[in-house]
Amino acid sequence: MAPATQTVVWSQMDSPIGPLTLAMTHQGLCQLTFNKKSDPVLGLQLWSNQWFRNPKLERNDYQLLPYVQQLDEYFHQSRREFDLPLDLYGTRFQKLVWKQLLEIPYGEVRSYKEVARAIGAPKAVRAVGGANNKNPVSIIVPCHRVIGSNGSLVGYGGGLHIKEYLLTLEGWYHPKE
Repeated sequence: MAPATQTVVWSQMDSPIGPLTLAMTHQGLCQLTFNKKSDPVLGLQLWSNQWFRNPKLERNDYQLLPYVQQLDEYFHQSRREFDLPLDLYGTRFQKLVWKQLLEIPYGEVRSYKEVARAIGAPKAVRAVGGANNKNPVSIIVPCHRVIGSNGSLVGYGGGLHIKEYLLTLEGWYHPKE
């Protein structure tokens, strides 16, 4: 009997912060990544190999259109919450952190320490930072809304300039002119 194949469909979209790659399983969105200089499909293949026994990547712009539309609405400031299914892969602790990130409202921030306290692990500040860094669905799971205890914009996988852009878009951050 052949191993079960997990199909991961993917698409790309242009955004004000650069091209984004989106991927989903039949359960929901599982990846939203910033396209850096490397091949986004290669990164998606490596990620899929980590979580699925026999992944099959398939480009399907139509299937991901609802996610693209909601992201476009977010970037045009007509959407503050996303309401499409997610299919998150990570450790139990990472999923706990990501679930807490989903509780941070649009235009608000929390410190890593506050997130650690909220999940009942007040000493796990560094571990919260590590889970934030492994967030597979940036923007929708709003890891950009987590800042340093002193209010500084620290750590963001897409780059601090993108974190600053997203927090400015949401009206929280006001860069010095």
